[in-house]
Amino acid sequence: MDSSISTEKLDGAIAPHTAHAHEEDHAGNSMFGFIIFLLSESVIFLSFFAGYILVKTTTPNWLPEGVSGLEVSKPAINTIVLVSSSFVAYFAERALKKENLLVFRLLWLLTMAMGAYFLVGQAIEWSELEFGFSDGVFGGLFYLLTGFHGLHVFTGILLMGIMLFKSFVPGNYAGGHTGVDATSLFWHFVDVIWIILFILIYVWQ
Repeated sequence: MDSSISTEKLDGAIAPHTAHAHEEDHAGNSMFGFIIFLLSESVIFLSFFAGYILVKTTTPNWLPEGVSGLEVSKPAINTIVLVSSSFVAYFAERALKKENLLVFRLLWLLTMAMGAYFLVGQAIEWSELEFGFSDGVFGGLFYLLTGFHGLHVFTGILLMGIMLFKSFVPGNYAGGHTGVDATSLFWHFVDVIWIILFILIYVWQ
């Protein structure tokens, strides 16, 4: 009888600890897998960057006919907005860790809005350009690189929307917030990639 009671007490003491450890392991494995995914994405972008630099430095007639260069001021504003959104996302994460859901939702939504502003700005820029995807090597690479990055921005906004929706599910983040951490990491990655793109495409003309 005493042995049975002791076993029950022991199971009750260990079970919560074991469950918590299991949750931490699962979250750690999930984040590790996501980091591997970002590293694979980095390889793709680095390949694009290397190809862009190689073609630019070896092609005599680089720009499409009639095009002398790209307008920088509007893309620069879009860049400032996108990079600033990373700081907003960071403070949103901090608010979530402090269990301040209202502030998290507001800052998270602001981050999404800033990303949407960037995409709209990019769409406006595309509509005003004097060349298309098929206009020379530069035209093809320009739309490929900016379009591929824009797709990542759009994906980031969708992921943020999912995390925002989940914040309204009672107790959803009680066991951790790996999804928000991973989404925020993805967003920082997208911002860093754009800084490199902005330098390659707009600054280095």
